[in-house]
Amino acid sequence: MHKDFFCMPLNLDQLATFVNVADLGTFTAAADKEGLTQPAVSLQVKALEQRLGVRLIERVGRRAQPTAAGHDLLVYARRLLRESAAAEEAMTPYRDGASGRVRIGTGSTASIHLLPRVVAAARKSMPGLEITVHIGNADNILRDLEANNLDIAVVALPAAGRNFEIEPFYEEELLAVAPAGSSMPEDGPDAAFMREKTLLLYEGGNTRRAIDEWLAAPDSRIRPAMEFGSIEAIKELVAVGLGWSILPGLALKRDRAGLVTTSSLKPKLTRRLAMVLRRDKHLTRGLREMMTCLREFKS
Repeated sequence: MHKDFFCMPLNLDQLATFVNVADLGTFTAAADKEGLTQPAVSLQVKALEQRLGVRLIERVGRRAQPTAAGHDLLVYARRLLRESAAAEEAMTPYRDGASGRVRIGTGSTASIHLLPRVVAAARKSMPGLEITVHIGNADNILRDLEANNLDIAVVALPAAGRNFEIEPFYEEELLAVAPAGSSMPEDGPDAAFMREKTLLLYEGGNTRRAIDEWLAAPDSRIRPAMEFGSIEAIKELVAVGLGWSILPGLALKRDRAGLVTTSSLKPKLTRRLAMVLRRDKHLTRGLREMMTCLREFKS
């Protein structure tokens, strides 16, 4: 017998047949229970004996009884069969679409002001859905998506990648934000006006690049007074009078009344949020539900 034969995993069907023969006492009774012929049951047990290299069943009169080795194997066989049944049962909710997991990557603004309502809507439709949110900048999020460490990304465009499917789903305005009581032009501050202010800007990412392009003067580079990795921190600093900023409208929807003043820019500045997936990503029910809830999001 080839030595690799003993490296093969145990066959659960053979183990189940062996247990039935040991419990029922005859090959015929085991065959009736499994809906097989008696020779087929005999072949199953013989194959298991060959696999293990020991005799498992012996005939005593008309009865088929486990040998000493068979008695020892029964303990493990029953345990393996229980674990196998439990594994199948654990998969049932996924097969029926009642459970699943979605790993989302996004930036800090979307994680605070967009995803909570989207996640709540998805969980309402699928209570068993497990959702995890990873927060980072767009470049890192897309790298994790490419590596299949995430199922879907929600990022500000542009998002590049030959292996990605990109679907814009929400457009939001970026607003000028100033301490409460600040005076702003009636038709909105333009780039020249904003460049004269002490600017507190978010560091990095597509949104910052769009702001820099909007602010840019032909003969100068934008140098904000301070840069932060937290939009919420910027809002607090603006509120206490340390400067002005340009922030996504989503981050200002539920601002505490009276602490800051906001205005559209002139010309208006917007950004588009998109959901990004790998082209080869299998769309589970949970992932499809999440995508539907993102499409239906309204601020």
